Amino acid sequence: MPHFRIREAAGLLGVSDDTVRRWVDAGDLAASADDAGRKVVDGAELARFAVAQSHPTPDPSGVARSARNRFVGIVTGVVSDAVMSQVEMLCGGQRVVSLMSTEAVRELRLEPGSLAVAVVKATTVIVETPGGTA
Repeated sequence: MPHFRIREAAGLLGVSDDTVRRWVDAGDLAASADDAGRKVVDGAELARFAVAQSHPTPDPSGVARSARNRFVGIVTGVVSDAVMSQVEMLCGGQRVVSLMSTEAVRELRLEPGSLAVAVVKATTVIVETPGGTA
């Protein structure tokens, strides 16, 4: 199982290094020392902690749907021409970009600052690992 240094764990959790150190010092997140004496967090422990700490933004749409991948966020940019638009959102720190008709953008009143939900229904999700080989 991989181990992550405090800085790496902080980046993955979207918090500061100091926050991760406080969690470790409080006993909320288990850490050990690597061969160089630096604090590291076991990957499985970090995954468990991340799930326990996650509090997804509630979906404000009130729509029941089969798609499980819903990302609530704020629209950060809209680029439109006569027919098509590119809508960019920030959802939990992640950038999500959608291409849609300009008519849909107008109907949904999408503009920077709008609250929106990105719904992804895909049969293929590609997963990559750093340094992995195919």
